[in-house]
Amino acid sequence: MNYEDLGYAKVDHHRAERTGVGEVIYGQSKTPEQITGIVSAMYGRGAENVLITRLDKDKFNELELPCGAAYNETARIAVVNPVPIERRGKIVIACAGTSDLPVSEEAAITAETLGSNVTRLYDIGVAGIHRLLSKLEELNDARCVIAVAGMEGALASVIGGLVSCPVIGVPTSIGYGASFNGLAALLAMLNSCASGVSVVNIDNGFGAGYQAHMINTVK
Repeated sequence: MNYEDLGYAKVDHHRAERTGVGEVIYGQSKTPEQITGIVSAMYGRGAENVLITRLDKDKFNELELPCGAAYNETARIAVVNPVPIERRGKIVIACAGTSDLPVSEEAAITAETLGSNVTRLYDIGVAGIHRLLSKLEELNDARCVIAVAGMEGALASVIGGLVSCPVIGVPTSIGYGASFNGLAALLAMLNSCASGVSVVNIDNGFGAGYQAHMINTVK
């Protein structure tokens, strides 16, 4: 059997063979005991660099893991049984503002853990567009750019008009009242006039990092 039934979860041990990436654990709403059980099952099958996303620090501290783990509080991500890997290509993560860092770091750590090189360009939003334009060399050297922005979400469109690689827009829930918790940025990115811009869900740094890694490493 290619999965293990723990009662509360069916752990997919075959996913890495099918997709190239092992199962990722979504930590939010799971108990520490459930997360520990899933990790233990995966570790028992030799899993390395297991990602746990949306994991707050208090819950991480309650885990009784069978092996070591690295935790990033900003991204709310743990990497269980971390081992060095050879990274390839180049993904650029362009973050509009400091308030968008948690989503940006979620994307960055996801892509790095999967095996991509990541360059971080933070606080280069369009409110001071000279900051963005000063980074054109790094942007044009990427195989994929992730543009993370709240407010009106303009960063994805601007970058999409400057680079020749795919751009993944990540709207964040950062903004004042009429931003509607990221809906304004989401709709703006979906309506981008720049070709080559795709969009993931609000605050979905993990999804953007995963997709960018696939683009970066496609043969």
